[in-house]
Amino acid sequence: MSGAGPPCFAPMRTEPHPELHAPEIPRELDWLNAAFVKVDALAGRAVLLVEFWDFARINSLRTLPYLRAWHDRYREAGLRVIGVHAPGYSFGRDRDAVARATERLEIAYPVALDPDFLVWRAYGARGWPARYLFGPDLKLRAIHYGEGEYGETEAAIQDALRELDPALELPAPMNPVRPEDEPGARLRPQSPELRMPADRGRLELVRDWTDGHDWIEAADAGGGATVAWEGAEAYAVLSGAGLDPGLHRTDGTVVAEAPGLRLHGFQFTPGPA
Repeated sequence: MSGAGPPCFAPMRTEPHPELHAPEIPRELDWLNAAFVKVDALAGRAVLLVEFWDFARINSLRTLPYLRAWHDRYREAGLRVIGVHAPGYSFGRDRDAVARATERLEIAYPVALDPDFLVWRAYGARGWPARYLFGPDLKLRAIHYGEGEYGETEAAIQDALRELDPALELPAPMNPVRPEDEPGARLRPQSPELRMPADRGRLELVRDWTDGHDWIEAADAGGGATVAWEGAEAYAVLSGAGLDPGLHRTDGTVVAEAPGLRLHGFQFTPGPA
């Protein structure tokens, strides 16, 4: 597989390609919850689910209840879940920040840290989240980009596990976590995400904000940024000024309590129509 990343988020599902083998994860990468996972060593012994995610992407966080549940439900049957953290923002390259988020989000499966997008490019990921399921022969069974297709993914996991043990007794698929996850659910449109500093023109700014690599920074306390938006929820991507970096729920307005607050962007979620 090949690809250049990271691109913009593009939800889609791609048909499986049984001739494609799971790429190995470079040994030089750092890991959380494991010393190292050698992909080829899983051949004939496990089903592999690889999820590319970012703790500062709301779409990634909305898939986590399913990843955690599949890990708990099927690890005894042979499922191995690997999260690959590919940072969409500069602060996501900090190992400690990812480690704190992984613990806070109660992620128990191994997480490979991919700050330079080595694994991302090897797998040809196209956005967050990106999900790849490989059978016991480590050949590709299913791909999905974005939220959704949870029932289809769990069914594919069960089919792959039965290749390990045809007599395996498996539970009924889990129920959708949210109304908008129901098959055929109609969703209200949401505003597109904003990324700084390119989209600062879409904001109403109070006081001085200076441009940075992938942020705008409040010059003093009281600086404000407001965006008009549509959707179910709005999140500001923040760092600096003593904050733990990541997503912060907002009504569309961010106010700096201290100078040095960095606003990296805004993200929005859909809701039922």
